[in-house]
Amino acid sequence: MSDAAALNVLIVDDEQLARQRLRTLLGDCVSPSATVGGEAKNTAEALALLSSLHFDAVLLDIHMPDGDGLAFARRLKELLNYKANQPAIVFITAHAEHAVEAFELAATDYLTKPVRLERLQISLQKVELLRQQIRRLEAENTAKNTEKANEPTEILVVQERGVTERIPLREILYLKAELKYISVRTALKTHILEGSLSELEARYAHHFLRVHRNALVATHAMRALEKHLDPDEGECWAVRLVGIDELLMVSRRQLAAVREVISK
Repeated sequence: MSDAAALNVLIVDDEQLARQRLRTLLGDCVSPSATVGGEAKNTAEALALLSSLHFDAVLLDIHMPDGDGLAFARRLKELLNYKANQPAIVFITAHAEHAVEAFELAATDYLTKPVRLERLQISLQKVELLRQQIRRLEAENTAKNTEKANEPTEILVVQERGVTERIPLREILYLKAELKYISVRTALKTHILEGSLSELEARYAHHFLRVHRNALVATHAMRALEKHLDPDEGECWAVRLVGIDELLMVSRRQLAAVREVISK
C-alpha cells in the first residue's frame, strides 16, 4: 500500500518507551500501512492535536496521569458530535478489565500490553475497513445530493387577477378547500386557486398529507401536534406548521398518520 493510502495515527501514552515501541511496530505494519502523525503524553496534548489535525486512528492508553483514556474517548465523541470522520479509537492497556466499557464507547479495538505486531496489524485492518465504509457512505450521499439538486423544481401555477404565478411546491405549507376555491398558503402570502383538493392530493401525494377533509399539509412543514379547543368542534387535535402561527385541525381518522410523520 502506498504512503498516500497509509493510515494517519496518533499515539497517546504517558510512557515514552511505550510510545517508541508503538511507533516501531507501526513502521513494520503493512496492508494497511500506517504513519505516525503525532504523539501525546497526556489527554491535553492529544486534544490539541485532534483539534488541529485529522487522524484516522488514535492508539489510546487507558491509564494516564491527567485522566483515563475512557473518559477522554467519551469527551472526544461529544466534542466531535459523532461526526462520521472522527478517528477510530484503539485502546491500549496493561489491564483487560476495561474491555466491556471500551466497546460500549464504540471502540474499534482493544489491545493489551505488550502489544504484538500481528495483533496491531489486525487493529489497523479494522480501522481501514471503517475508513472505507465511511468513504463509501460519503460518496453515496454526494451522489444523492447531486441527483436531488439536478431534479427539476416542482411548481404549482396560480392565476390571480390576471397574473400567472409559478409557486415552487417546496414553499407551499398547506392547501385548504374553501367555499369555491383553494387557499394556497406560503410563509409570506395566501394565494387563491381554482380546482379540486382531491386532484391535488392525487398529483402531489409525495409532498402533502391530508390532515382533514378540507386540508392538505406539506409533510416537511409539520412542526407539532397539539390539543386545541375549537369554538365549533370543541376539544380536538391540530397541527402547527413551521413559519406561521395558524393551526390546522386534524381529523381523528388522520391522527395516526400525522403522528407518524412528525415522529420521523
